Amino acid sequence: MIAHTSLPDLVLEPMLRMALAEDLGSYGDITTRTVIPAGTSYTARLTAREAGGVSGMQVAALAFRLVDPALAPVTRLTDGSPCVPGDVLMEIAGDAAAILTAERVALNFAGRLSGIASLTAAFVAETAGTATRITCTRKTTPGLRIVEKLAVLHGGGFNHRFSLSDAILIKDNHIAAAGGVRPVLEACKARASHMMRVEIEVDTLDQLAEVLETGGADVVLLDNMDSATLREAVALVSGRLVTEASGNMRLDRIAEVAATGVDYISSGALTHSAQTLDLGLDF
Repeated sequence: MIAHTSLPDLVLEPMLRMALAEDLGSYGDITTRTVIPAGTSYTARLTAREAGGVSGMQVAALAFRLVDPALAPVTRLTDGSPCVPGDVLMEIAGDAAAILTAERVALNFAGRLSGIASLTAAFVAETAGTATRITCTRKTTPGLRIVEKLAVLHGGGFNHRFSLSDAILIKDNHIAAAGGVRPVLEACKARASHMMRVEIEVDTLDQLAEVLETGGADVVLLDNMDSATLREAVALVSGRLVTEASGNMRLDRIAEVAATGVDYISSGALTHSAQTLDLGLDF
């Protein structure tokens, strides 16, 4: 896990407002309004019920404050910290009805993001003793990419591109549609800005040799290669390009892949297959 990393609340607010509006519906929290006496104050505790890594505390705190600016959430374990069962991650003091109204949205985000941070930390642990870094992909929940990628950072991983406009990433379908490795790289050299990095995917060592001969790439994505082939690819590149291994990157394979010497291992599983960490709000 890493030190606390956050975003401006202004960036997160639209996402939280949409989630809260979805939960409140057209008439608000009927249950709470019916059974909780007006003016009731309480201090609630957001608690870990299993071990893992913490993420989403900034998001959860914002959810509480958007429901009632007078609420005072205090983070006890910051994003990027490890947690064990029973740890209090956050305390929220103030109007009991407001706390209950924000509870589910806050927990949904915190549990989901802590699950991503926890899985990322497990992947990172498998790279111990190597220089290989773990990075995510664009296989994120629509509308939640910015916080899911933030959770990857909290787990000690790194972020790949955020959108199609961040970098040129030439995949196998681009190569097929454009007529081959050389044509796509020549097009990049002719048309891309000097500020734009270029990554190209290859499936074979022959394609990799053509990339190296043609030039114009900064990063090569070594897709669905077995570990022996990855080792050959890293040797062939010999530091001339950043290497990224991708495809079928399961947790039980990460240590073996890292040992090949690749610079990065990218895995969509970090965000699309993470299990929500069990968190609860205790009154």
